[in-house]
Amino acid sequence: MRIMIILVVWLLFLLTTAAHVRCDDGDQQGSRCIEKEKEALLSFKRVADPGNLLSWATNSSNQNCCNWKGITCDNQTNHVVAIDYLGYYGAQLGGEIGCSLAELHYLNYLSLSDNNFTRIPKCIGSFKLLTHLDLSYNPISGAIPPEFGNLTKLQDLHLSYNDSIYVDSLEWLSRLTSLKTFALYEANFTKAGLESFRVPPFLSDLDLSDCLLPKVDLSSLSPSNYSSNFLKTLTLDGNSIHPTAITWFLNSSNNLFELTMSVNIIDGLFPDSIRGQKSLSEVYLTGNKAELENGVLKSLGNLSNMQILDLSYNNLSGTLHNVLENLAGSAKNSLETLYLDDNQLSGSILEDAENTFPSLKVLDLANNRLEGTFPSHLGRFPSLETLRLYDNQLTGPLPDLSSMLNLTYFYASNNRFNGTSTESIIGGLSHLEYLEVSSNSLVGVISEVDLIKYPKLESLSFSYNSALRLKFNSNWVPPFQLQTIELASCKLGPQFPSWLQTQSQLSRLDISDNDISSVVPNWFSNISSGLRHLNMSFNLLYSTLPHFPLIGAQITVVDLSFNKFHGSIPSSLSNASNLNLSHNNFTSCSSFLCEAKYAATEFLDMSNNQLFGSLPDCWGNFNSSLYFLKLDYNDFSREIPSSIGSLTNIQSLQLGNNNFSGALPSTLENCINLQALDFGWNSLEGTIPSWIGERFASLVFLNLKSNKFVGNIPLSLCHLSHIQILDLSLNGLSGVIPSCLANFTSMLHSYYTFTKIQIIGRGYTGDLSLSSHIIWKGVEYEYQSILGLLRLIDLSSNKLTGEIPAEVTRLVELTQLNLSRNELSGHIPEKIGNLGKLESLDLSHNKLSGKIPKSLAELSLLDHLDLSNNQLSGKIPTSTQLQSFNASAYTMNHGLFGPPLTDWHESGTSPDGFLASTHDQEDETWFNLSWFYKGIGVGFTIGFCGVCINFVIINYYWRNSYFMFMHSVRNILSKGLLRRTLAWIDRSLS
Repeated sequence: MRIMIILVVWLLFLLTTAAHVRCDDGDQQGSRCIEKEKEALLSFKRVADPGNLLSWATNSSNQNCCNWKGITCDNQTNHVVAIDYLGYYGAQLGGEIGCSLAELHYLNYLSLSDNNFTRIPKCIGSFKLLTHLDLSYNPISGAIPPEFGNLTKLQDLHLSYNDSIYVDSLEWLSRLTSLKTFALYEANFTKAGLESFRVPPFLSDLDLSDCLLPKVDLSSLSPSNYSSNFLKTLTLDGNSIHPTAITWFLNSSNNLFELTMSVNIIDGLFPDSIRGQKSLSEVYLTGNKAELENGVLKSLGNLSNMQILDLSYNNLSGTLHNVLENLAGSAKNSLETLYLDDNQLSGSILEDAENTFPSLKVLDLANNRLEGTFPSHLGRFPSLETLRLYDNQLTGPLPDLSSMLNLTYFYASNNRFNGTSTESIIGGLSHLEYLEVSSNSLVGVISEVDLIKYPKLESLSFSYNSALRLKFNSNWVPPFQLQTIELASCKLGPQFPSWLQTQSQLSRLDISDNDISSVVPNWFSNISSGLRHLNMSFNLLYSTLPHFPLIGAQITVVDLSFNKFHGSIPSSLSNASNLNLSHNNFTSCSSFLCEAKYAATEFLDMSNNQLFGSLPDCWGNFNSSLYFLKLDYNDFSREIPSSIGSLTNIQSLQLGNNNFSGALPSTLENCINLQALDFGWNSLEGTIPSWIGERFASLVFLNLKSNKFVGNIPLSLCHLSHIQILDLSLNGLSGVIPSCLANFTSMLHSYYTFTKIQIIGRGYTGDLSLSSHIIWKGVEYEYQSILGLLRLIDLSSNKLTGEIPAEVTRLVELTQLNLSRNELSGHIPEKIGNLGKLESLDLSHNKLSGKIPKSLAELSLLDHLDLSNNQLSGKIPTSTQLQSFNASAYTMNHGLFGPPLTDWHESGTSPDGFLASTHDQEDETWFNLSWFYKGIGVGFTIGFCGVCINFVIINYYWRNSYFMFMHSVRNILSKGLLRRTLAWIDRSLS
């Protein structure tokens, strides 16, 4: 009976508990927050969350603060014990950390990283139970409050990636007796000094990066005051640091296991104090601006427990032999990984040396100045598994690595290896997985016999060995399954390599520029589904493309450009992030665009094909993914579809060299992220929309060349402060040139100069350089790698009137200005010489008058000039630059004279310079006396005829009188009276 009663009571208890749980459905494991703590949280929200980003107490059914985002309560006591709110773009808290949180007396975890908090409040010391505090990635500035010393239970403190924290005193740090991890970035220790820094007794990980660490007076410190037995990991990256500070930190522990000091600016030589850290196992000294002397290298070589040593990017000089000998102390037996890449090491790789490194598995010597041939035997590193030699100057045949039986990874690209010697490199290396020998000068033939001994091969790269031929039997079945095949610019064709169909694990395939002239076989779709990178460009592949079952989550790059593919583009290619189909013969893209419901394409290039008809109105399928679209040099016609405006993330839109007509679609103004807009060489009409200048604040490149636009140049274009290339030429634009062009900030300041105009996507790991055809100095070129260096304004071949605005002379970064073939009048701006970087200036075929400004002679970089067909007058300013141009640069200006003009009919001067000699000064007014010379010629003819008549008709008496008169005239001429008379007439007329 008693048992029955107990069971009934137990069942009632369970039912009551279940009912309680159901009543608290949605609560955090049954916790109910305490009212006082809820009010503290709401008060914090009001201060830190003015934008109402936190979903705290948004409705009456969400009153339990234990269920609020980022809040954790204790299941037993219901107290708030953790706040964890990681901010992200568009949803960040800000302002100050409200002291209302001090009411949360049981809080032990507080993480507010990646927000917009600007100051650490003093009340932070109220959290007596706090064990974890993370305020990293906030724009916090000011001093660290000493109240931090009250957090005696704190174990993890993260103050990394803040704004500009400075340290008044470090006394509080020694009071954090429970601290194990401390990260402090971008702090200034100048005021407090490191002498006050005391390592907490149990601190194991210390990270002080991007800080200013001043000189330390080591003589005033006793090792007993700052030495710790618990500090295992010390990170000092990106600091401006004094060598004495490095010594002080190295002496902070007797048992350092890992030391990371990368990208520091060291005020002096790297100290030799590292020799005392006998327990060091991993040392990373990468990219420091300090000299590592032989003494330091010897100290590193004597660390008997060291397994990893990274000395890359340090400008180490001398020979490889000397560096290895300095490191060949007691560390040579324990060292497993050695990075010496990206230095200035020279000399050869020695065959055998006195000291060996028996445990070394990874040796990186890439990007140095090593030269000579590779030794026939490399016994110095018997356990080597990875050898990186790329980017050196090694010569001779490929090395014989048969003695290195453990070698798995061999990288030797971008050297000067020649010959084949495939048997020596391959023979006996059954463990080889990665073989990378691209960009050398290898010659000969590689067949299946050379590769058959590598059953474990996963990556094969022979790219850019143009004299190397790979010849395999059509029925060959390789013994390996490759993940990477890179055979670019080898000789693999003419047939498509059939052995590829056996490689079912491929993720990267590059067979570009291989003279393959065949169709892509149907079986290729069986291996394409796993590809992340596919490059078959620059071949002679033809026919239609097979259906590629690409997996959108994996594929990154597909490059099929420069082939002879035709027909329709398959829709499955829309899963590629970067898709290049340019320079083919495709005629249709409708299925590709309109059947791609969930397109992942970010970069799409279908330029230089034979696509025709209307551009499909299906761009909504790419609305948020597409960043780059290039469709120029096709045969599209009719209007640009309105759905193009759904590409709200588009940064580069190039539809030039087609037959588009009508006005620009108004929906295009939604594409506010545009950096490049190219609609040149079409038949677009109407006025240039004002929203181009109002909406496209990031526009760098604008080309509306050769269309049918009319009306004025919109003043709103002056808002394009980042514009570098503006081409509105060959249209019907009228009105004046806006003087506000001086608002083009990128043409005013040199700090806007970039070599490339880059379009950066989201999922694609690389970036894309914008390319375009530009009329440069009268000739069309295609620019890509240096397009960003150009600063160009081309308004030529329009109907523009008025004067050239003087404000244009403020654009000091301008490299080309073309205002030719308009109806411009007035003078050339006097300060045109301010454009010191101008290389091309064309003002021809206008109605410009007045003199050529003297300042034009100051343009030392100018090598293309055309001022012809204007109404300019006066003498051409004298300078080496202006006289170096052909006379055609100045012709058809009937008032212009002086070198290089030589034809007096054009320059207004006589061949002997008779009258021109009276106008040597540029400031004198020049008058055209060609009529006067013509009159002299006519008079001479008439006079000569009269003399002849006298001889024939008139009698002797009159002839005698006539000759006496001529004798008198001669006497007058001998006295210079006539010459002076003519000079007087000349001056009077001037």
